[in-house]
Amino acid sequence: MRHILIIGAGRSATSLIRYLLDKSSSEDLFITIGDISEEHAQKFTKGHTNAKGIYFDVSDAKHRAAVIQQNDLIISMLPASLHMEAALDCLKYGKHLVTASYVSKEMQDIDAQVKERGLVFMNEIGVDPGIDHMSAMQVIDKIRDNGGKMLLFESFTGGLIAPESDDNLWHYKFTWNPRNVVIAGQGGAAEFIQEGTYKYIPYHRLFRRTEFLEIEGYGRFEAYANRNSLKYRSIYGLEDILTLYRGTMRHIGFSKAWNMFVQLGMTDDSYIIPDSENLSYRQFINLFLPYSPTDSVELKLRHNLKIDQDDLMWGKLEELDIFNAEKKIGIKDATPAQALQKILMDKWTLRPNDKDMIVMYHKFGYEIDGKKKQIDSSMVLIGEDQTYTAMAKTVGLPVAIAALKILNKEITTPGVQIPITKEVYAPILKELESFGIHFIEKHTAYMGYNPNNVAG
Repeated sequence: MRHILIIGAGRSATSLIRYLLDKSSSEDLFITIGDISEEHAQKFTKGHTNAKGIYFDVSDAKHRAAVIQQNDLIISMLPASLHMEAALDCLKYGKHLVTASYVSKEMQDIDAQVKERGLVFMNEIGVDPGIDHMSAMQVIDKIRDNGGKMLLFESFTGGLIAPESDDNLWHYKFTWNPRNVVIAGQGGAAEFIQEGTYKYIPYHRLFRRTEFLEIEGYGRFEAYANRNSLKYRSIYGLEDILTLYRGTMRHIGFSKAWNMFVQLGMTDDSYIIPDSENLSYRQFINLFLPYSPTDSVELKLRHNLKIDQDDLMWGKLEELDIFNAEKKIGIKDATPAQALQKILMDKWTLRPNDKDMIVMYHKFGYEIDGKKKQIDSSMVLIGEDQTYTAMAKTVGLPVAIAALKILNKEITTPGVQIPITKEVYAPILKELESFGIHFIEKHTAYMGYNPNNVAG
């Protein structure tokens, strides 16, 4: 029997665990689920004969090493910053490793050693990064194999609320880590290239420089730039490309509204607010507004943001109940971003019957036989329920499929890697289709970069 250890049993692990349990008998697998809460880990096994849930603390070196040695492949669903402890043990004891996280410098630094041991350390095999890599490289390789030259590549992904559960003015709810949503775009300017010219968008302008795009059957969306698109030139072998732009998708109007929080400073995560636990929502908002002995918080906010009382932006703010004088932040030593997250979680947490939606869109511009052509490729997946969400499926299923193919020696190239080779992406994308994760391609006339498709 082959043994797989899953470290971390969070929301993104549900579809991963279900897939491996369903395959456990036919593939001779035993699944150990390790979590800081043993009770939580055991909930996933449901008395399955080929699985067990255990207490697992990645910071406990002795226990961690003992458990890792008992398994053939390790799947780490921990936060990215916690992977290395497990990775070093995998290297030491000769175990394969799979994660959905970006390759860190520390992970890349052990690549030569991983190759020497003949191990596969597969990273960035979730949704974004993950399915975006695989679906993009499949088309790019096809274009190149046919003699085409890439001119443009744009890629966008959004974790959104499904249309049937869209019931607020923001057209948004948290479908993944709320903290990552609140601090998105911070840490440097967005970098990309358009028509051969380098472009930069500083954080304070990020949410007013949006792209518009259309997904057939689902309408129009907007997207703001991801922090660093330029690194994908070397990753995808697109060093000579004229346009390369990656972004995050939202429903139309979200970015303009979110920019209100950015301009006020409420997304700042660099300092602590004294006595934050005792602040009411209203008092928190007032921290970022000028003093006035007479004007209300509402009046000061409207004046500061230059919005009228009948403006849709004002309706969005009121809907969040940010002027409530009774509700408390309730978080000790909170940063502005943490306090804002608490307020938003009151309104944007998925309800029991809500469904989420993953949307992905790629645009490929290329030249072949002297003619310029374009391929638009899109994927939409709606979740089943609160347990098997679209996010959990698109993150967990590629991880699970990759793990099994590594064990079955269908993926054998050793080293620290991401899923950009045909050996990896072709079989995984094919299997994902059976779970409803598939791309629709549309071949159109080459449009190039359209400056009229930009707001702000």
